[in-house]
Amino acid sequence: MVAADTGGSSRPPGPMMERALFLAERGRGRTSPNPMVGAVVVSPAGVVVGQGAHLRAGEPHAEVMALEAAGDKAAGATLYCTLEPCCHVGRTGPCAERIVSAGVARVVASMIDPNPRVAGGGFAYLRAHGITVDVGDGEVDARRLNAPFLTWVARQRPFIILKTVQSADGYIGRADAPVRLTGEAADRFFHRQRAEVDAIAVGSRTVLIDDPLLTPRLVYRERPLVRVLFDWRLQIPASARVFSTRSAGPVIMVIGQATAAQRPQEIEARRVSGTEVEIVPDRDIDAALRRLADRGVLSLLVEGGAVLQSAFAGRGLADRIQHVLTPVHLGSGIAGPKLPGAPAESSPRVRMLGSDVLTEWDVHGTD
Repeated sequence: MVAADTGGSSRPPGPMMERALFLAERGRGRTSPNPMVGAVVVSPAGVVVGQGAHLRAGEPHAEVMALEAAGDKAAGATLYCTLEPCCHVGRTGPCAERIVSAGVARVVASMIDPNPRVAGGGFAYLRAHGITVDVGDGEVDARRLNAPFLTWVARQRPFIILKTVQSADGYIGRADAPVRLTGEAADRFFHRQRAEVDAIAVGSRTVLIDDPLLTPRLVYRERPLVRVLFDWRLQIPASARVFSTRSAGPVIMVIGQATAAQRPQEIEARRVSGTEVEIVPDRDIDAALRRLADRGVLSLLVEGGAVLQSAFAGRGLADRIQHVLTPVHLGSGIAGPKLPGAPAESSPRVRMLGSDVLTEWDVHGTD
């Protein structure tokens, strides 16, 4: 759900690469900070003899899973994979070596791995050992699949989704009380999105007005969900409901240096209670995003409010916009944020979520 158009070859994937991309989807919401990868081993006769997907960070990579399933039948076969096989030792061994030792004759990959520890090294290793390598099959789809990973590597920050919900008369909420705008279908859609992203962010005003839990509901989430509260002046009370949900994942408060210097005892009290605190230069969103990237947050859903989203957009820190228009009329309230429009080469995607209309567009790709 956090995919994005990111450039690359326009050639559509072949049938075996389509299968590999389908397998890669099995890791959605589970592999961070690793990319989602799928692999298929095809015999010289064109028979699928093994397939696999990377499902969790620290577990075997897709290529290894596929080769293990193929066994001796991998000799002379073609391996289709959605990303360049790794050539370094991390939490698992290098896939390129396993491919060579399995006797694979040809590797077809969608794209190069931008990770500096790979970045073409895997392909070079395979070619040096006599394996034919073809790159570009399904590249657009592979880049779309792993837009958060590509953004994390290229920009050293998470892939950022700005989501806003607006009433039929142009308001996103009231200033004095929480308001329900979306229907059940939209709620299910966006809670599923919460189950897939690495982190959710809101501003202090959203917490003060809505007092949200910021947890994924109606769906299953396998990993802890990071909740980020941008509270530059430490306005959110310790009694806010989100602080009672730490079992669902870390709660991080981003606080400005000036406030932290003035109120050190309150900062320490928050930390003692289990809340994580990141102190950054006042209103320096870029610094906060670098801290999140350092802890392996690849995707960040900014759900509210208008001030925070406008600040992100004003700094060019938006990769995807999600605008929901509802039939509810408020009469008055908080105006929506100023968000960037879709670039000329990108067509917005529109879908109905019950009686609500979701329009999505990608602001820019990942080179």
